[in-house]
Amino acid sequence: MSSTKVINRVDPRSAVPLHEQVAAALRRAIGDGEAGPGERLPPARDLAAVLGVNANTVFRALRALRDEGLVEFRRGRGVTVTGQGPQRSVIVARARELVLLARRCGYQPEELAKIIEQVG
Repeated sequence: MSSTKVINRVDPRSAVPLHEQVAAALRRAIGDGEAGPGERLPPARDLAAVLGVNANTVFRALRALRDEGLVEFRRGRGVTVTGQGPQRSVIVARARELVLLARRCGYQPEELAKIIEQVG
C-alpha cells in the first residue's frame, strides 16, 4: 500500500479528530483492496510524515484498527493487515438503500447529499 493514496483523505480543518480520519482512510484502503490480508502497512512514522501529522496520531489510529481486528502489530515486522475491512460493495448497497428511502420520502439526490454533509 502506498502511503500517498491516503494523503487526500486527511483534513486538518475537519471537526473529525485526525486519528479518526487516519483510521478511516486506512479502513477504506483495506476495504478497497489497496492493502490485503498479510500485507505490511508503511511504517507509522512514514505515514505521519506524508500526512503531515504527528506519529502519535498515526499510532493511535493503528491501535484502533488493531482493536477492531483489522491489523496486528508484529515485533520486528511492523503492522500487518489481518482483516478485509468494510467492503466497498456493502457501502454501495447501503447507499442505494438510502437513496431509495430518500426518494420514497420525497427527497431529491441533491437534498440527500446536503443531509449527508450535515451529519458527516
